[in-house]
Amino acid sequence: MSRVCQVTGKRTTTGNNVSHAMNKTRRRFLPNLHERRFWVASENRWVKLRLSTAALRTIDKNGIDAVLAEMRARGDKV
Repeated sequence: MSRVCQVTGKRTTTGNNVSHAMNKTRRRFLPNLHERRFWVASENRWVKLRLSTAALRTIDKNGIDAVLAEMRARGDKV
């Protein structure tokens, strides 16, 4: 499974490790992802999503129904 947030689309980015001597080597910055289950009362079922912490805050603010509607409008399968 790829390291991509299903709500925000955050994914792994790349950059450099920089030593004290300014030597640079490539590295990866991984998103802070969590797998969570949400009860969707309107559909009477659990939905499992892989989310970043920013997406968790978005769900707290807007609600799971609004977030799922936005994902379906984008064409994502939920």
